[in-house]
Parts: sequence; C-alpha cells; structure tokens
Amino acid sequence: MTATLPGPGMSPGMAPGMSRRLALAALAGSAADLAGVALIASAAWLITRAAEQPPLAALSVAIVAVRAFATTRGIFRYGERLAGHDVALRAQAGTRERLYQALIPTGPLSHRGADLLSRMVDDTDAVQDLLVRCVLPAVAALLTGIAAVVVAAFLLPAAALVLAAGLLVAGVLLPAGTAAAARRWSARIAPARAELAAKVADLVHGAADLAAYGARGHALAAGMDADARLAKLERGQARINAAGLGLGVLAQGLTVVTVVLTAQAAHLGTVATAVLALTALVSFEPVLPLAAAGERFAGVLAALRRLREIRATPPAVAEPESPAPPPEPPLTVEVENLVVRHGDRQPALDGVSLTLTPGKRVAIVGPSGAGKSTLLSALMRTVDIESGNIRINEVDVREYASDDVRARMTGLTQDPYVFQATVRDNLRLAGPDASDGDLARAVRQARLDTWAERTGWDTTLGEDGRTVSGGQLQRLALARALLFDPSVLLLDEPAEALDEETAGLLMADLLDATRGRTTLLVTHRLRGLEQVDEIVVLENGRVAQRGTHAELLAVPGYYRDLWASEAMTGGHA
Repeated sequence: MTATLPGPGMSPGMAPGMSRRLALAALAGSAADLAGVALIASAAWLITRAAEQPPLAALSVAIVAVRAFATTRGIFRYGERLAGHDVALRAQAGTRERLYQALIPTGPLSHRGADLLSRMVDDTDAVQDLLVRCVLPAVAALLTGIAAVVVAAFLLPAAALVLAAGLLVAGVLLPAGTAAAARRWSARIAPARAELAAKVADLVHGAADLAAYGARGHALAAGMDADARLAKLERGQARINAAGLGLGVLAQGLTVVTVVLTAQAAHLGTVATAVLALTALVSFEPVLPLAAAGERFAGVLAALRRLREIRATPPAVAEPESPAPPPEPPLTVEVENLVVRHGDRQPALDGVSLTLTPGKRVAIVGPSGAGKSTLLSALMRTVDIESGNIRINEVDVREYASDDVRARMTGLTQDPYVFQATVRDNLRLAGPDASDGDLARAVRQARLDTWAERTGWDTTLGEDGRTVSGGQLQRLALARALLFDPSVLLLDEPAEALDEETAGLLMADLLDATRGRTTLLVTHRLRGLEQVDEIVVLENGRVAQRGTHAELLAVPGYYRDLWASEAMTGGHA
C-alpha cells in the first residue's frame, strides 16, 4: 500500500486498489440506501393498494419486490461496512506509517511526547472518519436524493421540487452550517486534548518525583483543569451536533408535510400520495447524518493540519537523490575539518579531524559540552554537517542513504530507550535472529548477566525503562549495541550512572570485548584508556590534544589534570 499523508482539505492519497475499494464501498452504501427507499415505496404501494382489495395476482410483484429490497438492503449494507472500513483502516494505517517515516529523520521538535502521541493516535483517526463519516455518507446521500427526486417527479413534478428543496437544506446548507460553527471548536479541541495527554503523562511518569516534592496535589489540579477545559469544548461541539440533527429532523418533517399538501392540492390518488409521502420521508434517512458529517469534517481538517505540521518539519539531514551503494566492510572513516552547528549558536564542533581505520580504537574525552556526543551524531547522520566532511571508504557520507550509514556505524547513544517488552525482546531489537547464547554473551560483556538471570529473560520491563535503574538501563542498551555488532561501534559514556567499582569493571570488560573491533568511545573515565590506539581531547568543539595515554600524560593539559583528579579520588585503584 502506498498511502500518502494527507494535507489540509485533501483526501488521503491511495493506491489504485484502495480507490477501487472506496468506489465499491460508495456504490454498496448507495445501493443499500436506494434499496431502503425502494422498500418503503413498494411497501407503501402494497399496503394502500391492498386496502382496495384487488386480486392477489395484482399484488404479487409488489410482494416479491418488498422481500427482495428488504434482503438486498442488508446485503448491500454489510458490503458497504466491510469495504468502507477496510479502505478506511488501510488509509489510516498508511497515514500512521507515513507519520512514523516523517518523524524518524526530523530535526528537533517543539512538540512534547504526549502531544506527538495524540497526533499519532487521535489525529490519524481523522483519516478513517474522513472516509467513513464524511465521504461515503455524502456519496450515498447524493445518489439516494437524486433517485427520490426522480421518483417524486414521476408521480408529481411539483412535489419533486419541494422534496429537492428540503433535501438541499438538510444535505447542503445544514452540513455547511455545522462545519462553519464547528471550525472554531475543532481548532481548539485538538490542542486541548494534547494538553490533557501531557498532564496525564506527567502524573503517571512523574508520580514518584511529584510525591517526593509534595507537588502531587498541584499537578493533579492542573490535570483536572485541563480535563475541564476539554470537556467544555466537547460539550460545545456536542451542542452543534444536536442542533444540526434537530434542524435536519425539522426540515424532514416540514418537507413531508408540504409534499403531502401539494399532492392533495393536485388531487393525486391515495396510493400515489402514500408512496410519495413515504418516499420523501425515507429519502432523508441518508441525508440527516450529513449535519454531523459537516461538524466532523471541520475536526478532520484541523487534525490533518496538525499532521501536516509534523510532515512539514525539515529533516535533520538531507538525503541524496541518488544514494551511493552501501559501503562494504572493512570501513575506513575519515573526519576532516568537521564543523557542526546547532541553530544559531557557536559551532558544537569546529574543525575536528580524526581517522578510524579497521580495528582501530579511538577514545574521545573532554568536559561536558565539548562536542563529544555531537561528533557521534554527525557520524550517524542524525545532525547535518555545516562544513568539512566525513568519508567512509573515501566516499562522502552525504552521498550514502542515512539508513545505510547507521546500519554500519552505530552503537550506544545518549538517552537509550527501553520498550515495554521482555528483557529478551528488548535485546532482540538489535538481533531478531540472535540465539540465547548470543544474548547471554552480550549481557555478560555488558556486566548485566547476574541481573538478567535474577530478573528473568521473560520479565516485562516498564515503558521507557521505569522499572530498571539508570545503570541497568545503560548496560541493557550497551548489550544491545554489542549484539548488533556494527562495522564501526560508537559508544557514548557506556559507564554512565554506575558506581566507580562497577564502572571500572565494565570498562575493562568493554575494552577487552572491543579488541580488534573498530570503536569510537566517548568517556569521561580515563581508567583503561592506555589500551586504546588514540585519545582525542575535545574542548569547546575543538581538538585540544591528541595522542596515546602515555603521550598525553607527558604534557600539561586537560587529560593530565583529569588523570590527576581521578587519582586523588581513587579512580585508578
């Protein structure tokens, strides 16, 4: 399926197969409504004609017609529901997939996670509503209305004009009115719903912190206020629905009365008058829901605009129009005079150069804010390069598809994510076909084997790692990186959030596990770095020092000062 994300006022782009399903659903829905009109008309004729006590043979065709229309109406309605919801759910799934694809390469977003979740769930439902509640009912109402007017014109042209006027009021003017009235409500409901989702997320995820600081009551009150604002808006929207339905029923009643009076004034026969009156009455059945469809259409447009905002977010990196073939290992990575800037601030990296040859291990050290993590982001193509270049096997990294780069150069990044799944499944994100032995080896290298055995491989972890400590989360992500085993392993502070003893043991195991493996290690712990091939010291985005452990200890600078500081605190014991 190749559905595209719709923009404001646009229907979802659909593949030819989906277009055919939509047309089939529209025809089935129209056929069901037409069968309903025909059922009432034929039943009205049968009852009134039977009252005149004609021969039974004169009623046989009408009897068969009533049964046929009653049966086919249900069949067509079932087909309309089946085909309509099939195409609606496919379009919704396609829109959600496109939204995922739009989110993956984007730059920094100003939207909170709860707001994005609201757009992902509630706003993508708008695609389903657009098809099921707006497009299909409108098509069915149009065809049914035309058929009813044709029947009325055959019986009495003047009554047909009255019926057409009533249907236009109920099927065009009222939906337009409800859409206009709902527009201001819909534009406010979606942000209010996102605000409530954010408040609820704060209450759920921050419950422990709120309780610790005595702020639970204040946060709960803020959530209740958000809920009250949303409820007020939804009540206003419900009043529009009720008013639209009430006015539609009023238009229906007035139209039927006027049609009957017109028929009586024209001295139309009893049978024809009954058929005309009931045909006019039932022709409003598919038209009355259009008032609610008009209100919902305003909400759909607001939802599609919110999705459009996400789609319009510029990507973090520009993808090449014709990507080069993925690089084949072994990889040689050359960084030359690299400059990376976040927004209008000073460069996060300013003229950084280094080389990673196959099997070489390089450590990046420096104070917080020196640009260490930015360097890893540039290598993984999650931030764009202002100047300079990164080459993989002598090809500029910007000529490769970013997914191909990340498949070969990745590892442990900042803020690793743990899904609400088992320990085993969280690890298998990095290796779906990994054996239990592979998983055990990865957790052992990350010094997580004791915890994994005690916790259980099939224990479900909480969303976002809430049920594990910071150190366990870090090591679980590290095990995942080791299991993935990229050509170039990038590690950002693998010993973060660990006590000194555990951190030292982990670094020792990690340096042993990466022996002979191309590795770029970002760390503020110097213990064990005598084993790496090169150490690069970053300060203020620039390379302040580079060399081996022994070379850097021999000269004054940040590295020797940090080494002395660690020695004073027992970090080298």
